[in-house]
Amino acid sequence: MGAIYSGLVGDVGGTNARFALVDGEGHLRHTKVYTCANYGGLDEIIAEYLEETAGKRRPAKAVVAVAGPVVDGEIEFTNLDWQVSETDLIASFGFDAIKLINDFAAQAMAAPVLAAADLRRIGPELRGAPTCPIVVLGPGTGFGVGAVARSQHVDIAVATEGGHAGFAPHDEVEAHVWRRLQGLYGRVSVERVLSGQGLFDLYLAMEDLAGRTPDLADERAVVEAADGGDPTAGAVLDRFCAILGGAAGDLALTHGARGGVYVSGGIAPRMGERLMAGGFRDRFEAKGRLADYVREIPTYLITHPYAALVGCSRELAQLEGVRL
Repeated sequence: MGAIYSGLVGDVGGTNARFALVDGEGHLRHTKVYTCANYGGLDEIIAEYLEETAGKRRPAKAVVAVAGPVVDGEIEFTNLDWQVSETDLIASFGFDAIKLINDFAAQAMAAPVLAAADLRRIGPELRGAPTCPIVVLGPGTGFGVGAVARSQHVDIAVATEGGHAGFAPHDEVEAHVWRRLQGLYGRVSVERVLSGQGLFDLYLAMEDLAGRTPDLADERAVVEAADGGDPTAGAVLDRFCAILGGAAGDLALTHGARGGVYVSGGIAPRMGERLMAGGFRDRFEAKGRLADYVREIPTYLITHPYAALVGCSRELAQLEGVRL
């Protein structure tokens, strides 16, 4: 007799989709990762995953985190040409209940329950206010932002599109970056800088400002060159981390996130040492009259590989009337 699972959880970004089954104790089982570009839609990935893992004993409920705004149970992905609705997934797979949730809202739900081993502290050791909001943000294919509103009795995920807020230059270097991006894209959002493409555009802008001809092909090459000790690429990554810190501080102010600010996404974990080096935290705290306010907020890098799935498992428990 096969195992019985309480539900299916998923995390679908612009590049990869991650799925797992949740057992009766809330643990993730049979975690698998799929490349979105190899599939025509989310239903194809779910069908393949369930066939590989669940067989005939399919879960009755599901929570899936998705990269983009969920409106009335529907999602049109920001960085994929896919459209998905809860109604269609129920019809396709026979779920009793399914919930689509923004991927960074899921990350935010995970943040309060992550173990110390799943985090790296950025900056001083501080204790977040236990019933105050938490913000999770991070660069990847795009720039995600989510929050969780907290009380003594329940945590509520808050989906946002904060990555599409306007980018505010901090100095003349970033003003040059803004002008270049404005010429390319028109409006310059935070995501235009804090994303994979944004990292490469930042490199091109800084090379242009220095009067040099760029010789790196893409953002991966910039990261690899910086890791290899190239000072030009290293300066780009340091600037990227500083801009990320400034955006994180702005979001902490916006949400009153005295519970903590957590950095996630596909890019930040590859810059762990640079995030710890000081530029991120310096810009995080550089908030003028509100510097003392943000100085008391802890900041962390999430290192758990499936944090959004952890958050989805908490949402799944709420579908079942259980508090985790």
